[in-house]
Amino acid sequence: VNVLMGSSMGIFSVLMLAFCLYFTLTYFEYLKQGDKRLVKQSKLFAVITLFLALGVPAIYRIYTYYLTISD
Repeated sequence: VNVLMGSSMGIFSVLMLAFCLYFTLTYFEYLKQGDKRLVKQSKLFAVITLFLALGVPAIYRIYTYYLTISD
């Protein structure tokens, strides 16, 4: 398994968590302003980026695990 790919997953995860924090904070800002469309959009993007931050590295880890046990 490529070491560069593993460290890239860490960088990707940190970036997605930063975007998740940004969208979560904008969610609360738009919620306070009462803009329902922007509240819905920022909540959706916060959930998507949270899934990407946690799900993609987990799926990659499962994939690499099955590659190592199949050898």
